[in-house]
Amino acid sequence: MSARASQERSAEERNERRDERWRQGQVMHSDGVAVVTGGSRGIGAATAGTLARAGYHVVFSYRSAAEAAEAVVTAIEDEGGQAYAVRADAKDENAIAALFVAADAIGEPLRVLVNNAATTGPFSRFAELPAAALHEIVATNLVGAMLCIREAVARMATGYGGIGGTIVNVSFGAARHGAPATSVCYGATKGALETLTVGLAQELAADGIRVNAVAPGLIDTEMANPDALAKARELVPLGRSGTPGEIADAIAWLVGDTAGYVSGAVLRIAGGLP
Repeated sequence: MSARASQERSAEERNERRDERWRQGQVMHSDGVAVVTGGSRGIGAATAGTLARAGYHVVFSYRSAAEAAEAVVTAIEDEGGQAYAVRADAKDENAIAALFVAADAIGEPLRVLVNNAATTGPFSRFAELPAAALHEIVATNLVGAMLCIREAVARMATGYGGIGGTIVNVSFGAARHGAPATSVCYGATKGALETLTVGLAQELAADGIRVNAVAPGLIDTEMANPDALAKARELVPLGRSGTPGEIADAIAWLVGDTAGYVSGAVLRIAGGLP
């Protein structure tokens, strides 16, 4: 059996299990649809799980890690939630459009977008970064987020017939400290993402959409700089790196009703680091 056929069979079996849980009343009530980009691992996977437990139908994208994405879906469904994994490269406009079409197919309103998909590119001094890597970082981290926001606004905005919603952009501490000699380009895209957050919070408020960002510090994920993780006890005032789940909890708060007056904020979650 080919890898693609195996994935299709797994998807069919997953849908059958989901339908059976619906019949048995084991699936949680839904509060609408949440789209999470880059949801197959790290902060994205944790956020998908947390939002599913909060009652959302979760649709998340992944670029290539099909097995990891399948594992996230299975974990969510085992807890009684609903999740759908869609292969979509964040910098591909057609793929992003297809991601939101998949969300539409659920038949419930889109309430949440979490822009998490990102790439650091190779860790290096800026002058040594190839042009192709520069384009990849900017297209994935910034243009990809913009494409997702455009799709989300078309569905959420009251001016377009929506019922409002919330958008959370995942930034990073490099937006402030610049990540010199390792990830300056990455940091620049995150700084731009924070600017986008502030501007759109004002632009979209009248359409019932709140826009915020989280700015994690040193988080124990595959994307983190291994040298920095090894020095977390020395670098971080709280003496440790953070976990993806801690960022996911902050995102869940931002999209919830208790944060109803919060918009245009960049929430720093860094264990005391400025």
